[in-house]
Amino acid sequence: MKLHRMLLLVGLVAAPLAARDSLGMFGQWGAFKDAQVPRCYALAMAAPSTMQRDFQPYADVAFWPKQNVRGQVHFRLSRKLQPGAPISLQIGNQRIGLTGGGGDAWAPDPRGDAAIVAAMRSASEMTVSARGADGRGFSNTWDLKGAATAIDAAMVGCAGAR
Repeated sequence: MKLHRMLLLVGLVAAPLAARDSLGMFGQWGAFKDAQVPRCYALAMAAPSTMQRDFQPYADVAFWPKQNVRGQVHFRLSRKLQPGAPISLQIGNQRIGLTGGGGDAWAPDPRGDAAIVAAMRSASEMTVSARGADGRGFSNTWDLKGAATAIDAAMVGCAGAR
């Protein structure tokens, strides 16, 4: 089962991310390094759903040493977003507003990224809720088991890269 999850995670990311090495699987989360860029990231698929999906949803936390980016949170959501509609992330008892467009959402700034990563370390799951382009609400949920370790592995994986 572990190998199966890793293959699914590797298959999630678009073709431009093809040059990457696995740093390990941690619960539902995988950590990867692309030394050519360089960049490292922790990645997980959203929980399965029978609801309509335009995209395969995943969440990632990325480190881009050359751009001085650390812990940037990104969500690929399952549906195209309604322009201008609010996007909300629920982690434990915290609700955090996100920004986004198309089928993607992210924190509005680096402080938001840091708040999300900190909350991810102590919660068991997170859910992004939004309104699809068709006006209907939807949500995507991620299991956070292994997220902290995968994020740490990604951070360490790019620690010496410049």
